[in-house]
Amino acid sequence: MRLSLLALLFAPLMTHAADIHSAPPYDSFLREYAQTRRYNNGRPVGITITPDSKHVLFLRSGPKDTVQALYAFDVDTGKTEPLLTAEQILHGASQELTVEEKARLERMRSAARGIIGYQLSEDGRFIVTSVSGKLYLVELATRKVRELHTGDGAPLDPRFSRDAKKLAYVRGGELYALDLTHDREIRLTHDAKELVTNGLPEFVAQEEMGRFAGFWWSPDGRYLAYEHADASQVEKFAIADPTHPERGAVTFPYPRPGRANAEVKLGIVPSSGGHTVWVKWDRAAYPYLATVRWPKKGPLTILVQNRTQTEEVLYAVDPKTGATKELLREHDDAWLNLDQSFPRWLENGEGFLWYTERNGGPEVELRRADGSWEASLIPPDVGFDSLLGFDDATGTAYFNGSPDATELALYRVTRGNRPERVKTDLGDVPGMVTAQLSRDGHVLVVQEASLTTAMRATVWRTDGTRIGELPSVALEPPFVPSIELRQVKAGAPEPFYAYVVRPRSFQKGRKYPVLVQVYGGPHHMEVDHNIATKLLPQWFADQGFIVVATDNRGTTNRRGRKWERIIKEDLAGVTMDDQVAVLRQLGKELPELDLSRVGIMGWSFGGYMSALALLRYPDVFKAAVAGAPVTDWRDYDTHYTERYMGLPDAQAQAYDRASLLTHADKLKGSLLLIHGTADDNVYFFHTLKFSDALFRAGRPHTVLPLSDFTHMVADPLVTERLEQRIADHLKRALMP
Repeated sequence: MRLSLLALLFAPLMTHAADIHSAPPYDSFLREYAQTRRYNNGRPVGITITPDSKHVLFLRSGPKDTVQALYAFDVDTGKTEPLLTAEQILHGASQELTVEEKARLERMRSAARGIIGYQLSEDGRFIVTSVSGKLYLVELATRKVRELHTGDGAPLDPRFSRDAKKLAYVRGGELYALDLTHDREIRLTHDAKELVTNGLPEFVAQEEMGRFAGFWWSPDGRYLAYEHADASQVEKFAIADPTHPERGAVTFPYPRPGRANAEVKLGIVPSSGGHTVWVKWDRAAYPYLATVRWPKKGPLTILVQNRTQTEEVLYAVDPKTGATKELLREHDDAWLNLDQSFPRWLENGEGFLWYTERNGGPEVELRRADGSWEASLIPPDVGFDSLLGFDDATGTAYFNGSPDATELALYRVTRGNRPERVKTDLGDVPGMVTAQLSRDGHVLVVQEASLTTAMRATVWRTDGTRIGELPSVALEPPFVPSIELRQVKAGAPEPFYAYVVRPRSFQKGRKYPVLVQVYGGPHHMEVDHNIATKLLPQWFADQGFIVVATDNRGTTNRRGRKWERIIKEDLAGVTMDDQVAVLRQLGKELPELDLSRVGIMGWSFGGYMSALALLRYPDVFKAAVAGAPVTDWRDYDTHYTERYMGLPDAQAQAYDRASLLTHADKLKGSLLLIHGTADDNVYFFHTLKFSDALFRAGRPHTVLPLSDFTHMVADPLVTERLEQRIADHLKRALMP
């Protein structure tokens, strides 16, 4: 579930606490925080190492805008030069995003404009990018830009064949191939209609599975595998801008738990046009097409899941007949987590890397080509998070993770050895580190942040030589938050991680109202070594609160399978109980916390938790701000909800217990509900239903609708006003 709004910051210099001046006044910080998108604008993103390891390409906006341009960092000289802007392509004309492009950016939680994205050809000679609904081919050596003639309509998701002689894309729901040598477009599919598409991932694939591709090239460029998705039986939701009723509504298919999903199948078609061969698997038993791979060597491979995601099967596919052969099968009584990095086939096709949690924690295995087990490469006790690269020549895997769930460090490991930590600029300082490995295994681009340093991107050789830094034009955060990270023993078998943020004007001996910052849902940690996510909590603390946060059980599998799976069929129980247990223990340890004045705030799953707090623990919480909350899990999407809650017919009581609507008459305290009216992830009717239930139960509350905003709040002015409104609500409730 992509509910949380995550922002990583990329900065050019390591900024130390002693070098940062005190915070600016109330309004100026919020304004700058909003205009810079959490001080994220102006930092390198979209990083790609060229196949020859000579250049690092990246996108970068200005410090207070989201208009991105393309740049190239020279690995030999350490110099950076601009390559391309949307303004150059459009010759000064204004950029317009299509409805399809906007929806795709929403799924990716991106507010970018300009060069939104690009794809680099396998040989590194060309890139293709989409601007204002048209495709442009750029030759990197000469910077020559060529508009591609793709017919009427906006082409989506352009991807090169491996020899860069052809380009495939989707237009009007149909899959096309473009012969780049002869500038000839070939239509490959012919049955698209309303809610039936070819070559595009369905909603839950993008929103919940992390799969944004809907077609895949064969190694020789002669064929394309593509998804055929029929959403005609999926329930339809309408979104309208209430401030402009004359514009009417836009309708989207949205699959709710227990109801119809899009019907998905996989076809294989010649890139020159012709008959489609359909891949054969038991789609009734395994309706989810989770992952597709077509490696240079090795078979076309698909991973499929059953509806409740307790079982998945990896198949090798015969492209000529569509027949499948089972390679391996995974089962988990609770659910299986997806990681789109796997399977990762070896260059020689003799095996693949595989992700599993069957031994109690995240683990990476080496499997033979037939799926049989060969070795455990990354053991389940190291806190594996993400595979960052694999050097086939040496058999070395690079990944991030840590036994300490509050940090991400960079590691590498070869078969038969324990993982070793890779040196970065942070040294031994805990931080959040990720990286990208070049194809030849010689160059690393490392991105890292800490509690005192904003994220930066540096370029290294894998022998430990530091080459340089991808330059940033971002504004640096104006202060370092006064964060204290703690371990709290509060009833669970293992301690909880928590942070405490005090006002910078903190006075010893005084008691302060407490503000709990919460998310509480799967796959997201509040307590980490990242300055980016602590700036706003410090601002709230400076308004007169002590801000605290903890990560309850269910939030991460890096602490082990049992820690995460405890929330099965119980999203409202242990999650909230853990939050309260930690809060009470902190109150015993820290006398400055006034537990008679406690508020809570969160967005998305955190919004759900915030509202739940006033319903389940009115003796603890006196005020809450719930942003974009899921108020009834029967109204969220299938792939996320059924993973944790099961099917509604089979688990009706569990759904009732987890619904805020069930407990509306128990509300006490001061509740502010905030929701974007155009939210197509957690739809606005969640808040309306809850508000109606509260009203009928005679429970006062406040609703703040954000007109025509989605799950993101990208407008700087609205962001600024929103945080002020939240602070005012909490102050009135907790500082009378």
